[in-house]
Amino acid sequence: MPRNFLKKYSPSPKTIRENKALGCLGESIHQPNLWSMNRHSVAKAFAIGLFCTWIPLPLQTVIAALLAIYYRAHLPLSIALVFVTNPITIPPMFYFAYRLGGLMLGIEPQQVDMSLSLDWLSTTLAHIWQPLLFGCLILAILSSIGGYFFINLIWKKNIKKRWQGRKEERAYKKAKRAMEKKIKKELLKSSNSSD
Repeated sequence: MPRNFLKKYSPSPKTIRENKALGCLGESIHQPNLWSMNRHSVAKAFAIGLFCTWIPLPLQTVIAALLAIYYRAHLPLSIALVFVTNPITIPPMFYFAYRLGGLMLGIEPQQVDMSLSLDWLSTTLAHIWQPLLFGCLILAILSSIGGYFFINLIWKKNIKKRWQGRKEERAYKKAKRAMEKKIKKELLKSSNSSD
């Protein structure tokens, strides 16, 4: 069941409220609709979180929170999904984005030395920013749309499965009642014929 799974693994409201980076949002993060878990708010949260994952800035969490507040998406999921990018996943993700952006723009990819220093930022980043940002934008849009429709699809399948289960349960109960009624009738008939 997606709702229970998502509730189990999403951050609690207390954790979000205590986050110092989100302190600038003030009372707006206390809106009840940001904490409700329904298909629309969760799908929007996935779209927002996966989009912000591809933003090559350190303020991804705040951007995701602002977008979740604006679009009334599930706030904890929007923020949690940003952490798909972490120190382990950032290099391969952004290198892939750089290569994709270079391919789409027709720019020959350069051999990039990742020594994050001021000298590196002033020289290397000046040459790779266009393909990097373009690749990030493409991947952000694709993963955002994919996440939105994937969650909707899973949620609808789950609802259909639950409705099917309820339908089968009602049919079973109806058949059981009919069988009990038939047995009672047979017992009543046999007791009347023995008198």
